[in-house]
Amino acid sequence: MKRTLILGLGNPILTDDGVGLRVGRALSRRALPPEVSIAEAGVGGLRLLEMIAGYERVILVDAILSPGGRAGEISLLQPGDLPSSLHSGSAHDLSLTASLALGRELGMKIPEDREIIIVAIQAEDVQTLREEMTPAVEAAIPRAMETVLGILLE
Repeated sequence: MKRTLILGLGNPILTDDGVGLRVGRALSRRALPPEVSIAEAGVGGLRLLEMIAGYERVILVDAILSPGGRAGEISLLQPGDLPSSLHSGSAHDLSLTASLALGRELGMKIPEDREIIIVAIQAEDVQTLREEMTPAVEAAIPRAMETVLGILLE
């Protein structure tokens, strides 16, 4: 098995934005192979590079807001599916794709794009200050966990 990082992303006090963290925490209570690590982060961009360096595969779990998406819907994405932006107020706020490209330019040992899988859970509300998620997103947690476990078997 590849040395894999499951990285739950989000903010636990912004309703559905914390779903990635909740999936990661639930998976940490499961028996996983020793090659699998679980971590969480509330930030993106360049700050993620140090976390993913040295792994052969990374599974990011995060909330997503996509037009026309249904709350709780799960999509599998890769970095190339996301918009890239080099225009930011801070180098720490680069998009994931721009951060990965910069990390590779700097010679960091990070997984190839095909080894970075994003388990994206369609959010309903990521702006309300509340620790509870909306019902549809809460109900998606077991399916998101099974999705991650399926990826681990690939």
